[in-house]
Amino acid sequence: MKKISKSKQIALKTIKATLRILKDNDGEMRGKEVVDRIRETIEFNDYEKHVYEKTGYVRWESILHFYTIGIMKAGFMRKQKGMWIITEEGRTALKKYTPEELLNAASRKYKEWDVKNKKVQTIKEDEEDEELIINASQVQKSLLEQYEETASSGLRDFVINKNPYEFQDLVGALLEAMGYYISTIAERGPDGGIDIIAYTDPLGTSQPRIIVQVKHRPNDAVSSDEIQKLSGTLKRNSDVGIFVTSGRFSKPSLKEAVNSREHIELIDFDRFIELWEEYYAKMSDEKKNMLPLRPIYFLGSNE
Repeated sequence: MKKISKSKQIALKTIKATLRILKDNDGEMRGKEVVDRIRETIEFNDYEKHVYEKTGYVRWESILHFYTIGIMKAGFMRKQKGMWIITEEGRTALKKYTPEELLNAASRKYKEWDVKNKKVQTIKEDEEDEELIINASQVQKSLLEQYEETASSGLRDFVINKNPYEFQDLVGALLEAMGYYISTIAERGPDGGIDIIAYTDPLGTSQPRIIVQVKHRPNDAVSSDEIQKLSGTLKRNSDVGIFVTSGRFSKPSLKEAVNSREHIELIDFDRFIELWEEYYAKMSDEKKNMLPLRPIYFLGSNE
């Protein structure tokens, strides 16, 4: 019987568990949360928990990230803005395959892609493991994904630790950087569903009037009822609604916004961070310090 490499042993412990966790959480979850869940439910030995000196990452976590590349090539899962998403093919594979069969199926798809792209290289994992035929650019991609997820988690933790009014001020600072003029920011207490009122000119004489609802609930999904309530605050025909949340929007809430008679723009945490990054250079130093960023550039890929 062929000896199973240590890296594959780790993959056997974690890959199917990853798909199962995603399936049990409405099909998607933040990558960091998946890793945290695996850490809580699977026991790892000292070799698997070893921290790489060069990167500071844990061995089993790095190997999991690498093997998810093959799982994605096989069409079993997707990654999007830090979210890991199981596909219908992945749900079928989860029922159909044992952990080893799942990896073998992903490996076949990965090698087909690798040969097609003609970028195969041999890289030795470490002195105690066998040599694997892997794509060097994919190793780089796996590492970059870990860096990106670490950065995203850091930003998320920073925002989570803000109180609701501090998050509201962040939204106000972003709107100003985007060129809008803030007329009103709600003070502490009941706001009647309106947290911020903004205009496209300093005096508020030009349409539209922008009504903003802000919810600081990082772990919750905004409901369709809350979108309806925002819609009810748009009294003028030219009013535009913006709903900003530090969490996410439920599928019914997304549908409600699309079908609303009024224009309602939805900004979840990921989009908020994207916009903050895009308009960061236009902010004053005082506003930048509300959520400070430090860009770092890595060599990318032409894939």
